[in-house]
Amino acid sequence: MDALLALCHAIHPLSAGLEHALRQQVRRETALARSYLLEPGHTAQRLYFVEQGLVRGFYLKDGREITSWFMQEGHFVISILSFFSRQPSYEYVQPLTDCVLWSLSHEHLQQLYRQFPEFNFIGRVLTEQYYVLSEQRALHLRMLPAAERYELLLRDFPGIVQRVPLKLLASHLGLTPETLSRLRARRS
Repeated sequence: MDALLALCHAIHPLSAGLEHALRQQVRRETALARSYLLEPGHTAQRLYFVEQGLVRGFYLKDGREITSWFMQEGHFVISILSFFSRQPSYEYVQPLTDCVLWSLSHEHLQQLYRQFPEFNFIGRVLTEQYYVLSEQRALHLRMLPAAERYELLLRDFPGIVQRVPLKLLASHLGLTPETLSRLRARRS
């Protein structure tokens, strides 16, 4: 919980009341590798902060898994569309490693927004950061050649290549595993 509170404090100082409320409402969870935090057809009920581990979001297209994102320690995990629209998800949210997570329900998040104006500021800043990441990924997939997408992944998420299987990295980059293998070999 300390890492979560430190991240919030770095964005905006937390009042004693907000910090107390977070300590009361945020719950510690563990999740096993290859389990699911969310599956299609279910509405996302919780927002997660990753204290330890690695999580991915993916969907199925023509029976193939397409990885949308990876999030590791110090980041939030959420199915944005499902969580905020309160509609069933189209994506899976899956830990790739055993994880320690801190979670907050949609109901409690809304309650904290109403009760603590500074938490609205924190929520806005975090939403902006993750929206920018999402937009960058979409632009990279549409506009950049494969080698540049791979280089940006290495730059923006150092160490991810050692933690994620080649097949999942390839689907995230919009490549075949064979193409990604060639890019990796050229880089070595």
